[in-house]
Amino acid sequence: MQPNAGVNTMSIKMILLPVFVEVVLTFILFWWMAYYRVTLIRSRAVHPRDIALRQPNWPPHVLQVANAAHNQLELPVLFYVLTILAIITRKADVLFLTLAWIFVMSRLAHAYVHVTSNRISIRGPVFGIGLLVLSIMWLIFIVEVLAALP
Repeated sequence: MQPNAGVNTMSIKMILLPVFVEVVLTFILFWWMAYYRVTLIRSRAVHPRDIALRQPNWPPHVLQVANAAHNQLELPVLFYVLTILAIITRKADVLFLTLAWIFVMSRLAHAYVHVTSNRISIRGPVFGIGLLVLSIMWLIFIVEVLAALP
């Protein structure tokens, strides 16, 4: 990434598109979780006293969606912060955008595995890919910012 080359040659819309996809994924998972939970409470399949203190007394399929939703509030927070900082410092370039899409695709795959088979042998490596890509993004950003300091 060259200094000041990123945002000047790339639209903010292109840079924010992966963020928007991640945000939509997060909302879908939370709305899906809410639908399951409300349906189960209204049908009296789950009693409010059994979950009032966040006890994991939901059926497994509801816990899978809930866990996938809550995972979107963990690692992606660092992605959101990095994207904002990359825009502000004009460090978002083609490499940044490519890595951002890889990260978001890994989050989509991770959520898919989480709400379907939930196989740890698949979910773990998919999470690892996202973690590695985001770590690389942060490392590049830190080096570029520090290199640009007087």
